[in-house]
Amino acid sequence: MNMTMTQKILAAHAQRDSVLPGELILAKIDLALANDITAPVAINEFRKAGGGCVFDCQKIALVMDHFTPNKDIKAAEQTKLVRDFAHEKGIEHFYDVGAMGIEHALLPEKGLVVAGDLVIGADSHTCTYGALGAFSTGVGSTDMAFGMATGKAWFKTPSAIKFNLRGKLPKWVSGKDVILHIIGLIGVDGALYQSMEFGGDGVASLTIDDRLCICNMAIEAGGKNGIFPVDQVTLKYIAAHSTREPVIHAADSGAEYERVFDIDLAAIRSTVAFPHLPSNTKTFDQIPSIPIDQVVIGSCTNGRLSDLAVAAELLKGRKVNPRVRTIIIPATQKIYLDAVHQGLVDIFINAGCAVSTPTCGPCLGGHMGILAKGERAVATTNRNFVGRMGHPESEVYLASPAVAAASALTGVITDPATI
Repeated sequence: MNMTMTQKILAAHAQRDSVLPGELILAKIDLALANDITAPVAINEFRKAGGGCVFDCQKIALVMDHFTPNKDIKAAEQTKLVRDFAHEKGIEHFYDVGAMGIEHALLPEKGLVVAGDLVIGADSHTCTYGALGAFSTGVGSTDMAFGMATGKAWFKTPSAIKFNLRGKLPKWVSGKDVILHIIGLIGVDGALYQSMEFGGDGVASLTIDDRLCICNMAIEAGGKNGIFPVDQVTLKYIAAHSTREPVIHAADSGAEYERVFDIDLAAIRSTVAFPHLPSNTKTFDQIPSIPIDQVVIGSCTNGRLSDLAVAAELLKGRKVNPRVRTIIIPATQKIYLDAVHQGLVDIFINAGCAVSTPTCGPCLGGHMGILAKGERAVATTNRNFVGRMGHPESEVYLASPAVAAASALTGVITDPATI
């Protein structure tokens, strides 16, 4: 039977010739991921179930990225629990302070995910790795515990939505604007438990960082996963980061999709998601002058080197508005070091920004940039729900690094094309 790219990967890992949408399957996993918030729950469930050895100490990744460096005693205890487990079980891919990065930037950088893989993660933004031609999705901590013990996970095979991309993005417009445009188009439940499959001639014009950003936010449209076809851009990235051989799956020409959308990349403009949903999107012809108090450039969505480079291009030789606290968070230690070597950190500090060690901190209202009552932030993060970055009466506006940097300079939400 004809299958989508996602269905082919699931069938291969379930050792089946084919799978049908809605069908429950038990599939082998290539990697199981958890962080300092979700891993402790999974570890406790693993022990309750009498777990002895993990299924493969090289196929589990534990990344201490959310509340680290430890923000308080509770965070320290959580991290210690994971650290002790990792040492006890000989987990090879344990990343602590000094080695860790934000998990969904770190794993591709370390070469832990390649095309054809099936990855589960006790974090909803695990869907990021579809950019590499892998099936990856978030699971609960109990599913993570089962995965650590058995190397398998249960799935309901998703149906799919196809997004045909054509053209090329304009200056200052990036993958963040693409996915915000799509979420604004279909809504936060528009792809509920469906795979978001991207294709078309326009894919070739998107960088791997654009694709990682787009897949990262598939969950914000309710998607089970997002996935891109494997092309030379993908293979070049994988070859530069991993020694593993990719397995290439392509959708059948007769694959069935619930809906098909045609997206003209050249027509997409800088887009901002207003509070309190990622689907509440507006372009600058609809945006009034809105004063802001904070800008955050970073996260698993937009903390990569290309994101920092775009921000630095706008900030170079300028000063951020004195009313705007501007926080730059490189997503990994390597990205941080590359930013130092390329002079980006000098630009940020000279512009009046704070530059942080890798952390998820402000994205989930944990630390490193909490908002007070009535404050507004422009952030390159992925969620802007009520209270997401602090006080329930604060506001988060989701945007690209270009929009965030431009807004930091002016003190109001600003189109980078006007700087």
